[in-house]
Amino acid sequence: MPKSKRTKVYHLTQVNKKTREQKEKLFQDIRDTVPKYERCFVLGFDNMRNNHLKDVRHELSDSRLFFGKTKLMSRALGQSPEDAAADGIHKLTPHLTGNVALLFTSRPQAEVTSYFGSFAPVDFARAGAVAPRDFVIPSGVLYATGGAVPAEHDVPLGHTIEPELRRLGVPTRMVRGKVVLGEEGGGGEGYTVCKEGQVLDSRQTRLLKLFDQCLSEFRVKILAYWEAESGIVTEVEEADENAMDGVDEDDE
Repeated sequence: MPKSKRTKVYHLTQVNKKTREQKEKLFQDIRDTVPKYERCFVLGFDNMRNNHLKDVRHELSDSRLFFGKTKLMSRALGQSPEDAAADGIHKLTPHLTGNVALLFTSRPQAEVTSYFGSFAPVDFARAGAVAPRDFVIPSGVLYATGGAVPAEHDVPLGHTIEPELRRLGVPTRMVRGKVVLGEEGGGGEGYTVCKEGQVLDSRQTRLLKLFDQCLSEFRVKILAYWEAESGIVTEVEEADENAMDGVDEDDE
């Protein structure tokens, strides 16, 4: 009798590692790209989100954006004048630490700086993020944004969410079909979800999402850039050596 497929264990977190051929291709792609563009920027990221990164790729469709292991990208650019892919570009390698990417473009430096300076879409915070402000759910009948907007411009919170709020530690109850915190008429201190400067955990981020509170900004920082014409590297922001390693992927 054949073995039932239902007894098989599937590891959903399994990730296939990059092969040597893929790494060599990324290395060669970066080397081949260097002479095709006038500038190379080292970009750092705050609150990385793939959906917002797609917007960046779309806006800079005439450019090339590379993600990869920082050591591999450093070797591709060159780590000394002797093995540099172009004059002076090896001076970018000290900035390749943490969660960074390489952007090759022929757009003017001022245009690239202006674009990233104004690009800051908001999103829901993830566990480990730092709260930029306090968020307190006021007592009384609860509304969809948890008091973030006046009640006359909001809608009452759906009753189906009430059990999850209690599971997350918010002392709510149902009163005549409405979700209530404390006394129905309001008053009291409410429930503090987070305070400014606090490192958020998964329970807090879930509560923030339930009340539609976006506390994170996706930011792209220019750490340094290289000019092909002069071979000069200009530092813009200091690299964060304690940041996470770069995403192991590249732009094909």
